Amino acid sequence: MALELRHLRYLLAVAEHANFTRAAEALRVSQPTLSQQIKQLERQLGVQLLDRTGRTVRLTDAGQTYTHYARRALQDLAAAERAVLDIQDLSHGGLRLAMTPTLTAYLIGPLAAEFQTRHPGIALEISELTQDQIEAALLDDRLDLGFAFSAEHRPGVAAQPLFSETLSLVVGAAHPHAGRREPLPIGELAQHPLALLSPDFATRAHIDRHFADHGVRARIAVEADTITALTEIVGRTALATVLPDALTRDDPRLCPVPLDPALPARTVALLRRGTAYRSAAARAFIEVAGRWAGALGGTAGRGPTSGG
Repeated sequence: MALELRHLRYLLAVAEHANFTRAAEALRVSQPTLSQQIKQLERQLGVQLLDRTGRTVRLTDAGQTYTHYARRALQDLAAAERAVLDIQDLSHGGLRLAMTPTLTAYLIGPLAAEFQTRHPGIALEISELTQDQIEAALLDDRLDLGFAFSAEHRPGVAAQPLFSETLSLVVGAAHPHAGRREPLPIGELAQHPLALLSPDFATRAHIDRHFADHGVRARIAVEADTITALTEIVGRTALATVLPDALTRDDPRLCPVPLDPALPARTVALLRRGTAYRSAAARAFIEVAGRWAGALGGTAGRGPTSGG
């Protein structure tokens, strides 16, 4: 029996679901067919890949080793198919992107607008993910490009710095410091309840580190998973938050208040899998992002005068 790609897909599905019934449902094949195909693969390899003795199906040591290479082989084949189908004139095609929530709030709009104006035949698939999720998806070949922050990245993830992002305390009209121009001593933050992103996000970790470095014990009244929720809450209550300065530029409800000492600027970076094939669409989007970042003049506190 010749090894076929379906054998690899079937094995990976069983490994993922740890159950033949659920794996068969996900693959839309019958359970007997799935079991038979896995047994054929084991006979061909001459090793047992799955331990079927427990309540859940587990990979054996041999199965762990084999699935590592099987997953990589399927990823490489998918990349090869995209490379063959890559349309160099950008008349059609697709691009898979992801950004962290703060970047989605102000970056994806101008980038997508310029890219679609230049290349309307390219379909964009855009996700909002945490930085860890972006890097995992890049390594699993579920994304082409990601936008997050310079940090200690996972092995295999390449980062290209784009621009510096600055952040400030942000309040609404109902807050006592609305309209304040002089910096607020960071120690006074303990007197003001905050609405912040949840701890899963890189922005929250950045804020928490700064507070901890200066002995601030924040009063967190609300934790949210979206920037939209934070801006709505702050715009309608006396709560404060911390957001990139770029977000307050076009929203009259939000008033930035400088902190002393200010939060450190952070570098926004374009992420990709280091060994991944870069399609014409990916190269074109990288060019658009680089041009937009250059127009920022080195900071995300203000937008470019043209192109978005």
